[in-house]
This record gives sequence, C-alpha cells and structure tokens, in this order.
Amino acid sequence: MKKSSLILLQWVCVIFLLAFVVSAKSNIKIFNVKKFGAVANGKTDCSKALLNAWQRACTWKGGAMVRIPSGNYYVGRPTSFVGPCKGKIQFEIKGLLKAPTGISGFSDTWIKFRYVNGLIVYGGGTLDGQGHSAWKYNDCHKNTNCRNLPANLRFDFVTDAIIDRIHSLDSKSLHINLFACRNVNLKSITITAPAESPNTDGIHIGDSSFINILHSKIGTGDDCISLSPGSENIYVYGVTCGPGHGISVGSLGQRKNEESVLGLVVKNCTFIGTDNGVRIKTWAPSEPGLVRNLTFDHIFMDRVLNPVVIDQQYCPYQSCAHKSPSRVRIQDVHYRNIWGTSASKTAVNFVCSKSVPCKYVELKNINLLYHGKDGKASANCSNLDGFAAVQMIPPCYCR
Repeated sequence: MKKSSLILLQWVCVIFLLAFVVSAKSNIKIFNVKKFGAVANGKTDCSKALLNAWQRACTWKGGAMVRIPSGNYYVGRPTSFVGPCKGKIQFEIKGLLKAPTGISGFSDTWIKFRYVNGLIVYGGGTLDGQGHSAWKYNDCHKNTNCRNLPANLRFDFVTDAIIDRIHSLDSKSLHINLFACRNVNLKSITITAPAESPNTDGIHIGDSSFINILHSKIGTGDDCISLSPGSENIYVYGVTCGPGHGISVGSLGQRKNEESVLGLVVKNCTFIGTDNGVRIKTWAPSEPGLVRNLTFDHIFMDRVLNPVVIDQQYCPYQSCAHKSPSRVRIQDVHYRNIWGTSASKTAVNFVCSKSVPCKYVELKNINLLYHGKDGKASANCSNLDGFAAVQMIPPCYCR
C-alpha cells in the first residue's frame, strides 16, 4: 500500500470513528460505578464495583456506558473488562484511579480490556500506577528470572476503538500496551513518568494494525512509542516526546519466526531532550526479520542525544559477543524535513548489518546542528545498499 493511500485510509477511519462517538452518545444507558458500590475516598477497593458495572453494561442490548465520575478511586486488584459485549460500549473516566503500592498480586497488567469491538475509553481522567513503589524491582538487566511488572492499561484483541483524553501517570511498567488490536485511535493522550523510571514505555504496540496516535504528549523513562513485531500500518502525528528514549522500532530479531514491521508514518512530531529521536534497533546476532516502508517527516529535535539512529548491533546489557551480525532486513526508510539540535556530535548514526545491509534509505532536507560550542555535527553511515542524501546537514558519506 502506498504511503499516501495509507494516510488517507487512516484519516477516513478517524473521521468515521469520531462520527460514531457523536451518534453513540445520544442514546445510551449509563451505569455509574457509584451505584455499584464504588466509594471515591481513595481507600476503599472499587475493583469489584467497576467489574459489576462493566458486566451490566456489556450485557445491555444497546449502547451502554460505564461512568466513573470525579473523585479518587482505589482499584486494588488487577481488573479485566472482557467482551464481547452485546452492544457498543463506552468507558468514561472522569476521576482518578489509583493502583496499590508494591507488586503483590499483580502480573503484567493493572487495568485491561479484552475482546471488545467498538470500545470508547475517554473522559480526561487519570490512571495513577504509583510506580515509585515498584521500580526498584525492575532488575531484568541482571536477573534472568525477573518478574513482569504491571502495565497501567492494556488492550488485547480490541477493534474499532477510540482512546481519548486519558492521562497515565507513573506506571509500574508500560503505560499503554496494545496487543492484537486493529483500527484503534489514540488521541490527546498524556503520559507522565520520571526520566529515571525503568521500562515505562509510553505506548507499546505489538501484533496490531491500523493504529493511529494523534496529538499526544509523552514524557517517560523509556521509549515514548515502541513498535514490536507484527506492527503494521501505524500512523503517529503531532506527538511531543520528552523525556524518554524517543520513538523506536524494535528491538527486533530476538526470537524465531517474528512477524515483520510494515508501514509506519511519524509526522509533525517534536522531541525534547530525549536520549534518542527516531530509532530502529535490531539484535546482533539475531533471527531473520523484516522492517519495511517507514517514513519520518517534519520532525523537530531539541537537544536530542541521538536524533536519527539505525542500530543493528543492539545489546542493552552488553552481554552480546556480536560474533554474528543481525539478520533483520531494513528497507525503504525515508527521513524527510528533520531539523534542530543534537546533544552529541553524531546527529545521524546508521550502523546497519554486514549480513543484510539496509536497503533504499533516503535522507532529504536534514538540518541538524550540534548543541555545543562549534555547532558542527557529524553523520555516520555503514553497510547501506541504495542510499540517497539530498540537502543534508551534516553530510553523510556512507561506506
């Protein structure tokens, strides 16, 4: 599918779903969690009340809404809202949902939606994961038997959905995790966690297609947005990232028979003081894989440590011997209209695989300066097969 057709199709999906929101709100049955026993005192566990409200709404024959009004609600257990439902369903969060401290009783998620079609989650409310109490348990860099910490919000097998005006605060792990989802629109999302919080990716996508992330602000301790295998036709527009590790494709190639990453557009985005800007990363050595048809366009970098990166020797814990190169093919990648400042001398760094060199990489209208005394940045490019650089500062001479 051509990039222009992909963008047009995804905007059509957005318009269609917004029209659905307007019509859906006009005739719905409201299930207020307070009528099911929820108490907004920040102490009483409301997880059972939320589940009971969901079950009634999910079995309602017609449009239904679970409403969480303003207030402070303690949700002390992992809570899964499971479909399919008999009608379209909305989940309105006006208040603050607060997770327990510590990790006792949790696995990979705190709040989860599964097998729901036509879901709308919105309202301007906040999910507070109280991650400060759990980040000390994140020791996967030295412990192969480390336990998974819970994400704030997860969507599994959710289709034709809108996630609108939700704030995720201090998740213990990933903030928002999408798995096996299709046609989901996330807009006006705010994600907040300290720069030192470990593995707190803002929005993580895997085995999902036609995902739109629009007009959102993400500041966290890991990738602002990360794409794992099986991500297809992803559109990111108007996102501000910082602090964080940027927008990352990967890491890829760690497991056998991984799905490809196909079709990503990142446009009109801003990176402020992040460790990376736009990054593609694959393990070395690795299993075979494919990344294809990526476009990064109209990107502003403000004091970004590594603005433009392809890293096919990724090994975060320095445990790889690099005896064999990555076998993940990266091809048809376009970097256009990228400007601003780099916090390091190397503004563009392409370290592609010797085994399967990056193929058909374009850089056009790049203007990145070093945020230092002389202002001169450099570019490093290796192992590229098919490379074009037009109007590029700093110049890139590939080998």
